[in-house]
Amino acid sequence: MPRYSKKAGKKVERAMHEKKRGTLKSGRSGKKVTSRKQAIAIGLSEARREGAKVPKKKSAAKKTATKKKAAPKKKAAKKKTAKKRTAAKKKSSRKRSR
Repeated sequence: MPRYSKKAGKKVERAMHEKKRGTLKSGRSGKKVTSRKQAIAIGLSEARREGAKVPKKKSAAKKTATKKKAAPKKKAAKKKTAKKRTAAKKKSSRKRSR
């Protein structure tokens, strides 16, 4: 039983050709794609959107597995920078003078 449908293969093939021609661009930034792996990922993503048979992303599978095992970590409070501290002092002094 094949893991990927023919439609998915065609999408990846098209993305690879576009990458070779230099016309394949990434989503938001619109930068030219030069990586082979990125071209494949774009092709599979398009196939997924159109409902082709493509296995789930590995990163998504890892996230769900780690959420069940690991306990949530407490984040340490960030220290304010000098600029923020002085801005906060000025703001509080303005409030008192009114």
